[in-house]
Amino acid sequence: MNNILKAFLCILLLNFSCSSSDDSSKTEVEVEQEETVDGVGIVRNITASQLVADMGSGWNLGNTFDVTNSDKTYWGNPLPSTELINEVFKRGFRTLRLPVTWGYNMGDAPNFEIEESYFSSITNIIDHALSKGMYVIINVHHDDDWIVPTLSQSTTTKIKLNKVWTQIANQYKNYSDYLIFELLNEPRHIDTPEEWSGGTQEGRNVLNDYYKTILSAIRLTGGNNAKRKVMIAPYGASVAQVAWNDFVIPNNDPDVIISIHAYSPYRFALEGTDPDWGTNEDKADIDALLNSIETNFISKGLPVIMGEWGSVNILADASERLKHATYFSEACLKKGIKPIVWDNGGEFGLIDRRTFIWTYPNIANAAANKN
Repeated sequence: MNNILKAFLCILLLNFSCSSSDDSSKTEVEVEQEETVDGVGIVRNITASQLVADMGSGWNLGNTFDVTNSDKTYWGNPLPSTELINEVFKRGFRTLRLPVTWGYNMGDAPNFEIEESYFSSITNIIDHALSKGMYVIINVHHDDDWIVPTLSQSTTTKIKLNKVWTQIANQYKNYSDYLIFELLNEPRHIDTPEEWSGGTQEGRNVLNDYYKTILSAIRLTGGNNAKRKVMIAPYGASVAQVAWNDFVIPNNDPDVIISIHAYSPYRFALEGTDPDWGTNEDKADIDALLNSIETNFISKGLPVIMGEWGSVNILADASERLKHATYFSEACLKKGIKPIVWDNGGEFGLIDRRTFIWTYPNIANAAANKN
């Protein structure tokens, strides 16, 4: 490989080290690399666990691309800018989760073609984050109106899932493995009694079938997608044991990361009816949850990302929320779980998206594991 090509690849590999292989400052992740695909990005010869270990704590760009409207400012947030991503990076976050709802920006059957301008807007943020050396996660987020895990709707849903994910995968198939695909956000049958308690047996079985359809579609696009790391959530991304018990890794794919969401404890973190946090019981609840995640997944070689967590600013004082954020973030990291804090620009908001000033800088520091 000549020096000009080496330089070109170094730029595109987004801050990977370009020093010689005997440089002792290199990490195992940087050393173990596969050949480039189409000269754009690389998929390193590392396991899913090694990739998660290399990631940093993360931040969600919530209530933006995931808005259930073609107007992505409909929920009150401005369109995302690269300046916002700069501030997130400066704060110490090294992973950006980019929730995306696709159904309001694509055409009808049979092709379900995603608007080119929508792809461009998303790609602009992805590229900027990757250029800073961040990991980026994109998903299918609030498309719950058509992704219904029931037998009666499974045939038509799988056809659409195949079309949508084939387009997404083709759009980014030459990107490096710093880009991760999260197949579905919180897949569930909305407004059912079992919505947040692990679903029904039928729902869990159908969801497993959906995942097999999606992952097959991604792998078939080839390029770097043949070995790209993907995140898969159990039913509802919940912590319900029944959802974990019936969760099946499609085709025993080795490049899978488990995605879990935990707003714990519920009354403090999500409902906002309890303003206080920090008792021994509060800490024990979080410890028990993470121990259970370790037993069910990590001990079996399945790495875990806490895709969403945080606390609302309804009743709790910032000092209480800081205690929670510090403990939750550190407890996750001790288990090897990378936490990605939820920020929706509203009651979970940590930064003002118009002025780019951190409204809760100390909580953000704790979430970013910034000492």
